Amino acid sequence: MPTPVIVDVVRLASGKGKPGGALSGTHPTSLLVHVLRALVERNDLDPALVDDVITGCVMQTGEQAMNIGRAAVLGAGFPESVPATTIDRACGSSQQAVHFAAQGIAAGAYDVVIAAGVESMSRVPMGSSTMGQDTLGPEAHARYPEGLVNQGVSAELVAQRWKLDRAALDAYSAESHRRAAEAIAAGFFDQEIVPITLTDANGDTVEHKVDETVRASTTAEGLAGLQPAFRTDELVARFPDIEWQIHPGNSSPFTDGASAALIMSEEMASRLGLTPRARFVSYAVCGDDPLLMLTAPIPATQKALTKAGLGIDDIDAYEVNEAFAPVPLAWAHDLGADPARLNPRGGAIALGHALGSSGTRLLTTLVHHLEATGGRYGVQTMCEANGMANATIIERI
Repeated sequence: MPTPVIVDVVRLASGKGKPGGALSGTHPTSLLVHVLRALVERNDLDPALVDDVITGCVMQTGEQAMNIGRAAVLGAGFPESVPATTIDRACGSSQQAVHFAAQGIAAGAYDVVIAAGVESMSRVPMGSSTMGQDTLGPEAHARYPEGLVNQGVSAELVAQRWKLDRAALDAYSAESHRRAAEAIAAGFFDQEIVPITLTDANGDTVEHKVDETVRASTTAEGLAGLQPAFRTDELVARFPDIEWQIHPGNSSPFTDGASAALIMSEEMASRLGLTPRARFVSYAVCGDDPLLMLTAPIPATQKALTKAGLGIDDIDAYEVNEAFAPVPLAWAHDLGADPARLNPRGGAIALGHALGSSGTRLLTTLVHHLEATGGRYGVQTMCEANGMANATIIERI
């Protein structure tokens, strides 16, 4: 069976996902075009060899509709023979793209695949693909008659169940910014970020190469003054025990971004004279309680560890998406994980969460961190809407 390996991984520096953000003036397809071109240029790869481009994108409407992956392949100048598809597993979309790519290679269906992700939350806002429509349908409503809730309320429920207080949530969030700011200052992201030339609001040409969402001055004391974002009278009546602690500072910000991974069979990498950087040890995907929604990374990671025959102490770094602060804290509690190895370069609270791009963004950071530190194994996991999660374990080569 062919062995899939990671040859390269790249990302854009994050942009604030609102009008005026660094990437907000750029069409989302152009963001994806940039990382696709970077992958083939960095590796002197003939794009005609790419069997498929699998792209994660969540809000597939407006400028991101009609298979943005294929539009980007054409925009990047790849041969017209290179196909592409765009997939949606909510926030884990591009991590699932990686799984599909690696599994396709292992099955012998592909030799070379690009797994990518993109999201422009400034131009295609979260929720714009549903426009207030009922997406569950009558059968799911009948199964959950009290109704599901939005992710912010789910984060409150997770904090309540794991007994995570406001001080712990805010301290964790401030630490995410501290670690990310420290990584930027030390140049730790330089190898994974591909700069992009943009025209700013003043009409000047600028090079964007630093994550815009990181706030080095963030402190737990400063976050303590922010008001809860999801409390309503109706929800207080339904959940009287919630303390209401989730606010913008302990949540991931709206973000624009794109990222991509070049994945191929070990044999093909050898034939092309390319050096693999990591291999896949195991993958898992699972569902969990859709009301809590954000807890599936726990069983997904346990499943991936069992498949790999590894324990959490064997893992040198964990990238757990920081959709909200309770997610990695609950995960670390149940896995018995070392806090020092958890999002060591900061997480999405600081670096941003560009929905469809986040899976390959986490992989990019994880591969580069393992290489910089000499670590062997890394795990990444991502909570996803309606109570799902992907988990991936890689081994540095």
